[in-house]
Amino acid sequence: MHGLGDWLKDGVLISDGAWGTQLQARGLPVGALPDTWNLTHPEQVEDVARTYVEAGSQVILTNSFRAHAIAMHASSAADLDAINRAAVEISKKAAGTQALVFASIGPAGKMLVSGEVSAEELTWAFTAQAQSLARAGADALLIETMSDPEEARLAVAAAKATGLPVIASFAFDSGKNKDRTMMGATPEVVAAAMAEAGADGVGANCGVGVEFAGAICQRLRAACDLPVWIKPNAGLPVVEGAAIHYATTAEYFASHFAALRDAGASFVGGCCGSTPEFIRALVAARGAV
Repeated sequence: MHGLGDWLKDGVLISDGAWGTQLQARGLPVGALPDTWNLTHPEQVEDVARTYVEAGSQVILTNSFRAHAIAMHASSAADLDAINRAAVEISKKAAGTQALVFASIGPAGKMLVSGEVSAEELTWAFTAQAQSLARAGADALLIETMSDPEEARLAVAAAKATGLPVIASFAFDSGKNKDRTMMGATPEVVAAAMAEAGADGVGANCGVGVEFAGAICQRLRAACDLPVWIKPNAGLPVVEGAAIHYATTAEYFASHFAALRDAGASFVGGCCGSTPEFIRALVAARGAV
């Protein structure tokens, strides 16, 4: 089995861009759960994955961000297993031999600290999802868009039990300098907690724009020895009627690649609002520095 270090020996890897907004562009209704499309619209999900591979992504994710029992509480265990397995199979088919597949695990959407969900419930949900993703052949597991280090600890423990490499990534979008998670955790707190939990990598995704990502990356890297995953949004969304637009251009986004590399990023990609054009621009920027 490979580890992150084996894959990173030749330098920074380019990951993929947004999935939700890309699926919406292909007809997914706003507010609908994208994960179910793995079973109902697999060709559209595969098209998203393939466009990122063709754009130059060396790592692509899976359409499984919400596919666990807490986020999709009305779904049966069998349905969730099928959704997660299909998520990996679709991305693996699109990736072929050109890209790695890191399976996505998102937060519960319920607060552990307030008692909305228990540690036992989180552990059960994360374990079931991680096992499904691992059995389907994922190369690694990405726990992403986290805000609570304690929830992330539980997710990391569940994911590590599969034997796959595990990255834990947080959304930093709060505080005066936009350097805290919604729960108030700083990059230093997150890095220390995830290193202690046994994660193989730590990172920042979603949150705010790429111009904030360099400082977050540098602080994560200074606080631990783990590889750093960076995947910022394409700026903040602008709502125009029923449509959502992101003003950041692919060129502006990619102009930060050198700064992110110098700050210690091991993986660089885009989150909400980013497109295959962003990945092409990142690939070009990597080749130019």
